[in-house]
Amino acid sequence: MTVPMRARSRDEAHRTATPLELFFDLCFVVAVAQAGRQLVHFLAEGHPGHGITGYLMIFFAIWWAWVNFSWFASAYDTDDALFRVVTLVQISGVLILAAGVPRAFAASDFAVVWFGYLVMRLALVSQWLRAAHGSRGTERRTALRYALGVTVCQAGWLALLFVPAWAAPWVFVVMGVLEMSVPAFAEREGRTAWHPHHIAERYGLFLIIVLGETISAATVAVQSALDENDELGTLLPIAGGGLLLVFAAYWIYFAVPIHLHLRSNTQAFLWGYGHYLVYGSAAAIGAGIEIAVEESTGKAHLSLFAASACATVPAALFMFTVWLIHSRHQKRGPAQQLVLPVSSVLVLACTFAGELAVLAAGLVASVTVAVGAVLTARQGTALEA
Repeated sequence: MTVPMRARSRDEAHRTATPLELFFDLCFVVAVAQAGRQLVHFLAEGHPGHGITGYLMIFFAIWWAWVNFSWFASAYDTDDALFRVVTLVQISGVLILAAGVPRAFAASDFAVVWFGYLVMRLALVSQWLRAAHGSRGTERRTALRYALGVTVCQAGWLALLFVPAWAAPWVFVVMGVLEMSVPAFAEREGRTAWHPHHIAERYGLFLIIVLGETISAATVAVQSALDENDELGTLLPIAGGGLLLVFAAYWIYFAVPIHLHLRSNTQAFLWGYGHYLVYGSAAAIGAGIEIAVEESTGKAHLSLFAASACATVPAALFMFTVWLIHSRHQKRGPAQQLVLPVSSVLVLACTFAGELAVLAAGLVASVTVAVGAVLTARQGTALEA
């Protein structure tokens, strides 16, 4: 049964992610996997500039589409038949986008990606218009501004279909800034009713899915290398170190609750936008492990140092970014605050460890978790102050 779409309460008790939201996230992993696969291909072939630039652009498109849905649903999820149907349309757009990722990487042909985005954004605009129809006053104007902002930005992305390949990254930068300005424009009179605990849970669940894709990609890489070369002694340190990195990434992110920090739009949006680097680096860890495997079996056209950096750099970036936007708000004292920044530097230093670089980085990450746990047990967190 279709019900009027009205904002949910920010103080709603026991608000959790719905099965539809989990299904939505799961479908996004297809696009994340495509982006990671293309990153591995271009890095392994010795084209880091093209691979990294393409990855940053495509991952932004994937991440921002997920952000649009998640924040809207946090405020307006009625979970009725119409909401479900429109969400399924958005999922279809995600799958279209994923199908266009290889072409976008290889030939800077963004036609399929843009069309997938069009499907998602038209569905999102219809949701905002429905929210406006069921609202009054400031809330109605906010919903209409969101619908207008999303529509204008989607039209702006058309530029990607006509500019030369060298100009595409600049279009992405300009459009990315405009996209991230829409919430500030839309909510200048008042904020939407997003739920702090719910949105924190949604972000955490999406990280779990990204880390799951990282484990899957690394497992397939190791399996393929074993099937072709049977070099267990070379692959075990990479597999072990990669697994420790992923386990540590999970532990580090979920070591502290964050929903109590999300008291205003400024705090929440800065935290939410920073997850572009959190998610992007988490997914890139898996790509780095794949590249380390390919280098160890002689498939990659890059040096051992460069292959090691493909794993250590995103791992270090993940640690530092999680500290910067997430963990530091609950840390007490200089010792707790320094753990992740110092560890990120040590993980970078592991790049010089040669064939044991990934294992060394994994061990550093494990020690980081242990030190953080001990300090928290002794000193508590800012929530207890």
